[in-house]
Amino acid sequence: MDKSLQTMIDNMPEKTGKSLVDWKKLLKKKSFTKHAEAMKFLKEEHQVTHGFANTIIQLSKEENDSPEDLVENQYNGKENLTPIYKELINRVKKLGEDVIITPKKTSVSIIRKRQFALIKPATKTRIDLGLKFTDKATNKRLENSGPFGTMCTHRVQITSLDQIDSELSNWLKEAYYDAK
Repeated sequence: MDKSLQTMIDNMPEKTGKSLVDWKKLLKKKSFTKHAEAMKFLKEEHQVTHGFANTIIQLSKEENDSPEDLVENQYNGKENLTPIYKELINRVKKLGEDVIITPKKTSVSIIRKRQFALIKPATKTRIDLGLKFTDKATNKRLENSGPFGTMCTHRVQITSLDQIDSELSNWLKEAYYDAK
């Protein structure tokens, strides 16, 4: 399990009042059909922050899959993209100890106090890196968010390791600081 995710799970009782096991039991009883319904319940009824609520819901849905399994499944048949994914994760981890890496079924959310990046294998030859900025113009490389919708404000399409350069690292850092 990713160290930051494990830290989040370990801190859950103190930060949310319940352990992950307790939250899973509660959500199972409620049996929400939509992610948004469960988010609203956790945030409004239990004052759980967005990051914890999202993690609780995702880990409840994917109870039988570990975070490693989720990432492995995303890159099944796209193994050539794994080095790009790993390098992005390495860059993200260097931003700060408060970064939370949350694998989901089709993507990996990168959270500080809110999600600031999203890593998704878009095709067999491309990873889309979604970034969320407060106010930033698009350009040829830093595009409109496209398929990410409101989850991110911008997208960078990455097809090779050499595209993870200082410019991209600076964008990651800027999105990280915007998420404070």
